[in-house]
Amino acid sequence: MHKFSPNTLFLGQQLLFLPECTSTNTEAHLLINKNDATDGCVIVAGAQTGGRGQRGNTWDVEPDKNITLSVILKPTFLEAQIQFSLNIAVALAALDLLREYFSKGATLKWPNDLYCLDQKAGGILIENSISGRFLQHSVIGIGINVNQVSFAQPRATSLALLTGQQLPLPRLISKLLENLEHRYLALRNGKAENQKREYLQHLYRYQEWHSYEINGQVVQGQITGIDTAGRLAVLIEQKLEFFQFQEIKFVF
Repeated sequence: MHKFSPNTLFLGQQLLFLPECTSTNTEAHLLINKNDATDGCVIVAGAQTGGRGQRGNTWDVEPDKNITLSVILKPTFLEAQIQFSLNIAVALAALDLLREYFSKGATLKWPNDLYCLDQKAGGILIENSISGRFLQHSVIGIGINVNQVSFAQPRATSLALLTGQQLPLPRLISKLLENLEHRYLALRNGKAENQKREYLQHLYRYQEWHSYEINGQVVQGQITGIDTAGRLAVLIEQKLEFFQFQEIKFVF
């Protein structure tokens, strides 16, 4: 499980494998606080007992069957006001991996969920530290359901369920790290707008009419894009409105 060999320049060159931990993001923050983490440090867990997701949700998975890892980056080139461009780069890297094994129906549900055929296959949690106008460091937690086939959540799925086969987890982790380095270096080299356009091309429910819950009310809306701050742009009753991820809920 812990033999990884990513073909990368820097990402994953410092790689720690933990058979079990509470949360890889928590472990990453501990390394940062002790000044023990290099740029590109990766923490991989066989099992998490308290994995975290958006809105403080927990993420419970079976041991040694899924991708559960965190990456520490130091994107000091990136201004805090456009930090969502990092979310986009990371999301595209994870989507690249999904589409290698399941190209049909793999999408990105705003802001950071990985979807296949209207079911959640994984998620991303990014925690940024800011110094002045720029990011100081970022802890990027990525979870992807790979070989697990039974879930408590009815909207959850995995690559094993989608493809009908068990997949080599170390190889997938290595490939994910390669994808992430590629996307991150492209962001650093000024490709943020290109990545945003690609993100929109794969955005779940993009330019379609669906139901959403806002302030306890269900409305019909059409996702038209995202703004610089990463807010979701939704057309509702011929008016364009912008939402933070806590302010709008997808209705299925």
